[in-house]
Amino acid sequence: VQLQASGGGLVQAGGSLKLSCAASASIFSIGTMGWFRQAPGKERDFVAALRWSGGSTNYADSVKGRFTVSRDVPKNTVYLQMNSLKPEDTAVYYCAAGKPISSTMRLPHAYGYWGQGTQVTVSS
Repeated sequence: VQLQASGGGLVQAGGSLKLSCAASASIFSIGTMGWFRQAPGKERDFVAALRWSGGSTNYADSVKGRFTVSRDVPKNTVYLQMNSLKPEDTAVYYCAAGKPISSTMRLPHAYGYWGQGTQVTVSS
C-alpha cells in the first residue's frame, strides 16, 4: 500500500488547511488511517485517526474541536480539515495506515504504512 499526502502549506494563525491522503489500495483491508505530525527536534505525535469500518474517529486533545478527519470511500482518500490553526501546529504532517487496537491507535509503531509527509507552517 502506498500513501500520498498533500495539501500542506503556509497559513496565518487562525486560518485553515485541508490535508489529503490517497491510498493505492482499499483502506478497508487495512483498518485504520492515522494522522501524525512531527515538529523539528520533537517526536512524531498523534493527531487523529479514523477506523475505516464504521468511521469512528479519535483526536489528540490539542486538536479536538479544531481538526476533523473524514474519508471518501470510493477514492480511498482520507482528509484532515484543520481550522483555527495555531503556530504550535507547525510541523510535517504524515498519514499512516495500519491495524492498531484501541490501546495503540495513538502510537506510530502501530502503523505499517506511511505517506511521505507534507509541511504545514502557521505564522503568528
